[in-house]
Amino acid sequence: MGMALSAVGCNSKEEKVDITFENASVHDPAIIKVQDTFYITGSHMAEAKSKDLINWTSISDSVSNQKLFENIKTELKDALEWGKTSTFWASDWIKLNDGKYYLYYCVCEGSSPQGAIGYAVADDIDGPFKNLGLIVKSSGEEELKYNDENGEEKIYDSNVNPNAIDPAVFYDADGKLWMMYGSYSGGIYILELNPNNGSVKEGQGTYGEKILGGYHSEIEAPYVIYSKETGYYYLFLSFGGLTSDAGYNMRVARSKNPDGPYYDAMGNDMIDCKGVRGKFLAAQNEYIMNYGNKLFGNFRYPLSEENENSILDPSDLGYVSAGHNSVYYDEETGRYFLIFHSRFPDSGESHQVRVHQMYLNEDDWFVVSPYRYTGESIDKYNEKDIIGEYSFINHGREIWDIVNEFSDVTFKKDGTITGDIEGTFEFKEENKVDINIDGEIYKGVFVKQYDINRKDYTMTFTVMGSNNGIALWGIKK
Repeated sequence: MGMALSAVGCNSKEEKVDITFENASVHDPAIIKVQDTFYITGSHMAEAKSKDLINWTSISDSVSNQKLFENIKTELKDALEWGKTSTFWASDWIKLNDGKYYLYYCVCEGSSPQGAIGYAVADDIDGPFKNLGLIVKSSGEEELKYNDENGEEKIYDSNVNPNAIDPAVFYDADGKLWMMYGSYSGGIYILELNPNNGSVKEGQGTYGEKILGGYHSEIEAPYVIYSKETGYYYLFLSFGGLTSDAGYNMRVARSKNPDGPYYDAMGNDMIDCKGVRGKFLAAQNEYIMNYGNKLFGNFRYPLSEENENSILDPSDLGYVSAGHNSVYYDEETGRYFLIFHSRFPDSGESHQVRVHQMYLNEDDWFVVSPYRYTGESIDKYNEKDIIGEYSFINHGREIWDIVNEFSDVTFKKDGTITGDIEGTFEFKEENKVDINIDGEIYKGVFVKQYDINRKDYTMTFTVMGSNNGIALWGIKK
């Protein structure tokens, strides 16, 4: 099923429009654009492609039918043996200065940080990729020696050293190449790479520089994008456990330097975001939940009376444990896109890829549109467009399995907000908005979007707290 071109725009008179989607299931999607096609790769060497970020075609869904290597079990034998596994976890890819494509893959035993990151190269994005070897390893029970940044030999400690998985490779503003990586265990680290061949530069020690995390706190999936508009490097992360009952959610911090320090809206240095010795995984959430701007959490979309009793696709009802994202910036249009996987309410562990457009607010923080991308562009609106009743949600800071519901508020002509939440708002510059609730200012935008359940276009808003890093959404009724 495709999407009719006439349904893409949303500036015409509102009418019922049945937009359909071709969905794909790629866990931990990392995006790259080659000519006019977007490709994503993820865990288990799953792959999919799209022309429009709306309709996806699956290329592979497991190691057994992967298309990137001619004989992956043979070529990547060293990695699989070290990771004590038969599968691969989150990958990333990038085109380097030599015009070739580099795939950064990883393996992990799973119940311990027995992991490794390696890399491979190909002339074409479709492969075949040729293995270039392992570049960093971590360990479970067996002793592993490494060199610190001063060249001193030490013994790997999973409380403070990184699990060598979840690579994310990016260029900085000066053309230097970096790899941010890590998951749980000792935290998130960064290594500088050679921009000509993708290898690790010498003189950084085995693991490079620590950015945040530690003591097995549930922080993983780093991804970095540089914005020329703001001069910031934005570090996206996923907090919590990835299963449907573990509260996975995406957060962001920023820095003027690729290797940090990174800060959130509260002014926290992310190096302080970590657990405490002696606790593990979810038990550390009380310490890390107060760091990073939370983009959104578990939620269930509001349903109108018309579709309340309809049989709806569970994947349209809301998101659960959405995370492990990548980001794409379209230089021609100035649009930012958040690409991630999500589970869904009452649907177990099944997951699909989702793409949402993002916007920079007046504080230079990203806010995420409430509905998936269907080709919309932000427009110039007037007071009539934005005044009215909204379904409203506060995404909070928690890391939990609760699926939040929307409440009811009204935006009035006099600039007040009434209903389940009370406050004031200021509409300005044709699509920007400041919302004041209990003295906290939330900044963001109004944008008209396609409501996937009502099959109609409606006004939405998305804002981020200037001092608390909390996201609020609204969907006009």
